[in-house]
Amino acid sequence: MPGLFDPLALGPLNLHHRVVLAPLTRMRAFERSTPTPLMAEYYAQRASPGGLLIAEATVVAPDGFPHIDVPAVYTAQHIEGWQAVTQAVHARGGHIYLQLWHGGRASHPDLIAGATPVGPSALQPADGGATLHHKGRTPFPMPRALEVSEIEALIEAYAQATRNAKEAGFDGVEVHCANGYLPDQFLQDGANQRTDRYGGSVENRARFALEVVEACAAVIGMDRVGARISPQNTFNGMSDSDPATTFEHFAEAMSARGLGYLHVIEPRVRGNTDLEEGAPVVAARQLRSAFKGVLMAAGGFTRESGMALVEEGGADLIAYGRLFIANPDLPARFKADLALNPYDRATFYGGDHRGYTDYPVATAPTA
Repeated sequence: MPGLFDPLALGPLNLHHRVVLAPLTRMRAFERSTPTPLMAEYYAQRASPGGLLIAEATVVAPDGFPHIDVPAVYTAQHIEGWQAVTQAVHARGGHIYLQLWHGGRASHPDLIAGATPVGPSALQPADGGATLHHKGRTPFPMPRALEVSEIEALIEAYAQATRNAKEAGFDGVEVHCANGYLPDQFLQDGANQRTDRYGGSVENRARFALEVVEACAAVIGMDRVGARISPQNTFNGMSDSDPATTFEHFAEAMSARGLGYLHVIEPRVRGNTDLEEGAPVVAARQLRSAFKGVLMAAGGFTRESGMALVEEGGADLIAYGRLFIANPDLPARFKADLALNPYDRATFYGGDHRGYTDYPVATAPTA
């Protein structure tokens, strides 16, 4: 079997290794949600020849913000800001995808010009909250259930965001179908109680996410589109009565459409009280038979555990978050088995260059 440092064809891209920067919300888009030169520096630091970066979750429409100071991609100013990012990454020989994001019910009127957040059903998330300031989270309000007539415009917002991402120079896009945001809200029955063509059966609940992916693919090509899912993540009040069936169906449907890759957030089984003892685990390894394309796994991997999962065939790519934050040259460090910088959790969200672009490198990132 191939290893973590072996090449991989990802659609039209030729990756030199399988260590991927996970999409990480950092809350440093202070000026009207526009990417800044500091963000360009951050991504360039983490680019390596033939490596893949997935840019942080980026809002596709004005009514889609879950937090302050997160980037967007629906204005000319946003596109121009992102162009500086992609140019900096490509100058280092790297590839970069943009993760497309709509918070749906996981939002707040203060973030969306006083509007009521929307979702598949009028169900208030039981936990989580919107970030209105950097001192903590504010509980999500009761959302408004979307009318069927409104859904087409939301799908088009994703398609337009893909056009904008393409204009900004991204190599592809990833649809954020995880962590309790809009496509995930439609997919899981704990958030979706609709009785029309977008609710009820698993086929209907998956329809919105599939139509979003298809709309993005019509712009940029299905081989340049990925989707991220979190089958057993309860963040933002999410739940499903049968996650194994729900996400296996989604994976099979995406496989049949030729999705560029499926990105699976692994369940945190150890210490996770939300998983009942004996409950079926839905992770990349379990979805391998349902999805025949490139499979990416994320969620607390180390160098050794990532290597092991790739070598056993449980995933093709491993996305790293916290380790990549603190180690901009992570692929090179992993390949040479060098010591890692510790990360500073206090600087993850918001702030300036500290904990963002000031982590030292051990070697030039040439993995």
